[in-house]
Amino acid sequence: MRVGLIQQHNTADTENNIKRLEESIRKCAGGGAECVILPELHNNLYFCQTEDVRVFDLAETIPGPSTERFGLLSKELETVIVASIFEKRAPGLYHNTAVVFEKDGSIAGIYRKMHIPDDPAYYEKFYFTPGDLGFKPISTSVGRLGVLVCWDQWFPEAARLMTLKGAELLIYPTAIGWDSNDSNDEKERQQNAWQTVQRGHAIANGLHVIAINRVGHEPDPSGLTNGIQFWGHSFICGPQGEIIAQSPDNEEHVDVVEIDLKSSEQVRRWWPFLRDRRIDAFEGITKRFF
Repeated sequence: MRVGLIQQHNTADTENNIKRLEESIRKCAGGGAECVILPELHNNLYFCQTEDVRVFDLAETIPGPSTERFGLLSKELETVIVASIFEKRAPGLYHNTAVVFEKDGSIAGIYRKMHIPDDPAYYEKFYFTPGDLGFKPISTSVGRLGVLVCWDQWFPEAARLMTLKGAELLIYPTAIGWDSNDSNDEKERQQNAWQTVQRGHAIANGLHVIAINRVGHEPDPSGLTNGIQFWGHSFICGPQGEIIAQSPDNEEHVDVVEIDLKSSEQVRRWWPFLRDRRIDAFEGITKRFF
């Protein structure tokens, strides 16, 4: 499968953000991409740096304006698109939701972010209700996509459950970056940990992992911090954790990468982790702590 990766720097101009995404999607499709993946909450600045009730006005229903727009583009280009929407499900009920469009423009499925962080500059619990759809792959013409979102990428249980339910690859639309107060060594440790844990998911489950991050500096609207420097570094790794493609950490990047989904079968024959799981002894995994 040929996958299109779009790493973009967003601004306060939503229409400009979307237009540039559309240009990049067209570029990917022109390069033969069968599936194009966008970063987390790609229409706007990352608004979770502060808690502001006015921000809820950005949320959209599904279906709604963005799903119509990206759906039409998906149909025109005959390309599967993985998008990310601030979803208004009902008055006062909002989700961080990935939407997968089939190449005919229809919505193949959605995934609502399950793990919601609440850290300085990442006040997502203020905006998002945790997802209630579980960890279910979305079936498309290019395969069964195990779509998760950002903070989900740190949890091996999420990757495992997607795998056990038949995902053929894992996809993580992402928005993660550095605090300017951290040392260069700390920044490097954080970025390495972020990539390492996801490569571990690929190895433990014997499938490809794709993580697409935004890039560039976004200011803190409150002025209390220096904002977030999103570190880009979008990447694809194979079922042995090998890096197949990687974007820079300091600039926008669009790429089309070919991956061999069939390689999972051979890797799982060499490393039969799913065969050797002691499911009779794993009941404790549902406990918070012992």
